Amino acid sequence: MNKNILAIAIAAATFGTQAVAVELYNNDGTTFSVGGHVSVNLNGSDEGNTDVGTNSPRINMTATQDMGNGFTVDARGEWALNYLTNGGNSFSTRLGYIGLTHEDMGRAVVGTQWAPYYDVAGVTDMPIAFANDFLYSDATIELAEDDFAKTGQTRADQMISYRNGFEFGEAGALDFGLAWQGKHEAKDANENVTTTYNDRVQVSLAYSIMGAQLGYAYNTGDVDNMVDNKRSLDYHVVSAKYGSYGNGLYLAGVYQMTEDKNVRDVDSYEVIAAYALPNSLNFSINYENVEDKLKSDNSKDTTREEVALQVEYNFTSNVVGYTGYQFDLNDSTDREGAKRKEDNAWTIGARFYL
Repeated sequence: MNKNILAIAIAAATFGTQAVAVELYNNDGTTFSVGGHVSVNLNGSDEGNTDVGTNSPRINMTATQDMGNGFTVDARGEWALNYLTNGGNSFSTRLGYIGLTHEDMGRAVVGTQWAPYYDVAGVTDMPIAFANDFLYSDATIELAEDDFAKTGQTRADQMISYRNGFEFGEAGALDFGLAWQGKHEAKDANENVTTTYNDRVQVSLAYSIMGAQLGYAYNTGDVDNMVDNKRSLDYHVVSAKYGSYGNGLYLAGVYQMTEDKNVRDVDSYEVIAAYALPNSLNFSINYENVEDKLKSDNSKDTTREEVALQVEYNFTSNVVGYTGYQFDLNDSTDREGAKRKEDNAWTIGARFYL
C-alpha cells in the first residue's frame, strides 16, 4: 500500500483537517481525541445585507485502536455547529464512520464519510471563504436538498469505500478508491418531492510524481423522483494539482462533467493559484464557471461565473484570519429572458481550530 495513503488515513481519523486535535487519551494502543473548528465572519454583497455568519463550524470525536498484525481501527463522529441560530437543531451530522486500515491491504470505511470521488474533485476546495461551490450546490441538478451527500460527490451518506495505492520509487505513486452507496430516499427543501437515490458506485484514480498529481473519478447511479421519473446521473471529474496548499506555490484545476441523462448536461470547472509566504501569509485567486445545457432544446445557460481574491494568515498554529472578495462575472440572460444582476460578495473573519 502507498504509505502516504496510510499516513493520511490515520491522521485524518485522529486529527482535524488543518490542525492537530486535542488528544485526551493515549494508552496501550488506544487513542481518543476531540477536534474541529469554529469561525465567525462578517459578510456582505451588492444584493444582500451585511451580517454576521459562520463558515462550516464543526466538532468531532475520534478514537483509534491498534488491533495488532498491522491493523488499526478508527471511529469518528463529526457534527456541524449551528451556534448562531436560536431554536432548531444545535447539531447536525457531518460524518459518522468506522474504518479499518492496514499498510499492505489498504483501508476500508463504512458510514458517512469523505468519498473517494472527493479525493480527486476536492483539489481546488482549499480557501476558507470562497471555493468549489459547484460540488456542494444542489441547484446544479435540482434534486433533493444536500444531494451532494446522497450522490457521493463530497461527503457521502451510507457509503462503503476501499482505498489502496502503490509506490514506484522515483517513478511516483498510484492511488485508487472504490465505493458503493445503497438505495435511500430524501425530501426536497420544501418537503414536497421524494427523491429516491438508487445504488451508486464510484471509482477514483490518482497518479503522483515530484509534487504533482493527476486524477480521474467516475460516479454513477439512477435517481427517481415524482417530477422527472427515472434519471441516470453520472459524474466524471478530472483534476491536476502541484504543491501543497499553505506551503509555497500551489496550483490546481478541476473539471466536472455531469450527465443528467434525458434532462441536461452540466460542465463545471475551477482553477486556483495560491502562494504562501514563510510567515504563513497565503494569497490565492480562483476562477469558477458552471454551464448548464438542456437536452430538450440544446439551450445553454451560464449559471455561475466568478473570480475570488483571498488572503489567509495564521496568527498562531490554531487561529487563522481570512478575508476575501468575490467578483460575480455572470451578467448573462437566463433561459426565462431575465437579465442577471452581478452580486459581488466579500467576507472577513477568523477561525479557531480545536
